[in-house]
Amino acid sequence: MADRLRSATSPYLLQHADNPVDWWPWGDEAFTAARERGIPVLLSVGYSACHWCHVMAHETFEDADTAALMNEHLVSIKVDREERPDVDAVYMAATQAMTGQGGWPMTVFMTPGREPFFCGTYFPREQFRRLVLSVAQAWNSDRGALTQRAERIAGALAEQMQGGWAGGEEPGEDAAGQHGAGQHGAGQHGAGQHGAPGPELLARACHEAVTALESIYDASRGGFGGAPKFPPSMVLEFLLRHKERTGLEAAQRMAEGTLRAMAVGGLYDQLGGGFARYSVDAGWVVPHFEKMLYDNALLARVYAHWWRRTGSEFARRVAADTCDWMIADLRTGEGGFASALDADSEGEEGKYYVWTPAQLTDVLGPDDGQYAAREFGVTREGTFENGKSVLQRRSEPDDPARYEGIRAALLAVREQRVSPARDDKVVAAWNGLAIAGLAEAGLLLERPEFTEAALDAAELLARVHLSGDRLARTSKDGIAGPSAGVLEDYACVAEGYLALSGVTGQSRWVGLAGRLLQTALDRFGRSDGGFYDTADDGERLIYRPAEAADGPSPSGTFAIAGALLSYSALTGSARHRAAAAGALRPLPAIAVRYPRAAGWGLAVAEAMVSGPAEIAVVGPAGDDRTAALHYTAYLAAPPGAVIALGAGLGDGAADQEAIPLLAGREPVGGAPAAYVCRNFTCRMPVTEPQALQAELDVTVLR
Repeated sequence: MADRLRSATSPYLLQHADNPVDWWPWGDEAFTAARERGIPVLLSVGYSACHWCHVMAHETFEDADTAALMNEHLVSIKVDREERPDVDAVYMAATQAMTGQGGWPMTVFMTPGREPFFCGTYFPREQFRRLVLSVAQAWNSDRGALTQRAERIAGALAEQMQGGWAGGEEPGEDAAGQHGAGQHGAGQHGAGQHGAPGPELLARACHEAVTALESIYDASRGGFGGAPKFPPSMVLEFLLRHKERTGLEAAQRMAEGTLRAMAVGGLYDQLGGGFARYSVDAGWVVPHFEKMLYDNALLARVYAHWWRRTGSEFARRVAADTCDWMIADLRTGEGGFASALDADSEGEEGKYYVWTPAQLTDVLGPDDGQYAAREFGVTREGTFENGKSVLQRRSEPDDPARYEGIRAALLAVREQRVSPARDDKVVAAWNGLAIAGLAEAGLLLERPEFTEAALDAAELLARVHLSGDRLARTSKDGIAGPSAGVLEDYACVAEGYLALSGVTGQSRWVGLAGRLLQTALDRFGRSDGGFYDTADDGERLIYRPAEAADGPSPSGTFAIAGALLSYSALTGSARHRAAAAGALRPLPAIAVRYPRAAGWGLAVAEAMVSGPAEIAVVGPAGDDRTAALHYTAYLAAPPGAVIALGAGLGDGAADQEAIPLLAGREPVGGAPAAYVCRNFTCRMPVTEPQALQAELDVTVLR
């Protein structure tokens, strides 16, 4: 057997390195081998925290007889979807087009020319064996017909993806129902022929999206629609921003109801913090236990934003605990953040996290064991499987000190269990999201260690992932991986750098963000003003993906819109603002019909409709008065506002060059000052936090 996966940087590929299947990594060599042997290609796509990927691996790919069939009749390629989101997107589009659904593991049979002719997801071993034999028989008996079918499918996909998004089909779902994971109508620019949307059209789209969300809001259990339920972090950010701009209580009600429901149920780890990927039920009781960096980065930020507007101690606790969990469980030795924790340990899904009443008693004794069972919702029948329960926290404890002691004791015992595996791969985009969330939470919650962790991750990306003006998608152990960054990487890292600069006052990050955004404009831009997900000099697939709809994390299109808008507000660049507006062209069509797939675009739209506000704080770095103004700016900023922090006077020349918003902004009478601006037109500077609060209140109402 060839040892082709042994040198991979993807932990998911390394998990398959010892399979009896003769796996190839994605690349020209595999397709050349298939062409030379005259056999079809099997593409198997998954990721390390995917439960059903593990199931299919153990029962099928580790089986010697099944592997022998595969090795005889197929060239088999294994792809980590997190490392190659472009390959995943293209063939997920084919899978959904052919089957009406998608998910992982994704199983695609294709020609040596890379055109797919049969797609599916998980197959039990015996069914998969029959499928391999059927494909081999069809290939040998009627190869011409199969090839023609594959060419037609590839051509239809390419034509569809180059067309405008007309709102024909709903953005797809993965096997668990995650909206936006699919590729229906990728390159969604149906509104493009009418030009980029202006503030009135964006405001109307936001209003109609709220109305659409109200129609599917689960008022009794939080969230939108039925089971399974994914944390709608980007939609929640939009709803909080919409409430700030319009005062609409319905937006606040849906956001708060969902935020609270998610964090009291089993979706949230009540002992260690952090959110699981989704809930299998409508009540957020039983999660699919894998924990993803992108979910927690986004949720930490939105809970912090909820706290800053309401002062909710519940929101503050969840935001802080989620940040603590990311640092404790996902931080790598190089300062970045790993991608995920697995759902399984010791071959069982959720084993690390679930409890029985007897286990609680063994750890805590009879009295505290009964108390813990009552507080955490652990029953004899169980809420999960085999009489085991997922811990919940449906109400605040009547004895906080006792509760906290019990929580700490259970956590200590749990840490002695075999923990789920960690995918140590550092994904640029997701680390960008973590940088933004940790930096803002660090300032708002007065936890400087969060901001320090954000700085460390930012340094890692700059040192390892960034080469010239190009980003590597992943790294592991401080070594960049082979995959080129996609649009979401440039967008989310730029977003993280801009947020970090606003929190720390370090102008360097704005300069780096500008370089990334320039690469996005030069290499990913479309002639119609939108964006492709891959660079113009990247690997040629059967079509060039351009997905506007959000998945479980922001789409590259909507993420680049947000980063471009923030950069334009800091620099006064009309070109970047126009590019942001161009990226939002598909938003109205998606937002009205499928608002759950448009959350980040809607949040950016709220910022664009609001201005966004531009806040410059200038004063000596060590001056408590500067810090007070800076903190107030973050606490009271309108939706999507940008904040620049500089020294002013002659000491801030470098900052003013990197961040033009700071140019000409000086302390007033020797006192630190804050300037509230729109389009670089500023109101009178203020020197007191209360006055800044008043200025920002007026800005919200304007």
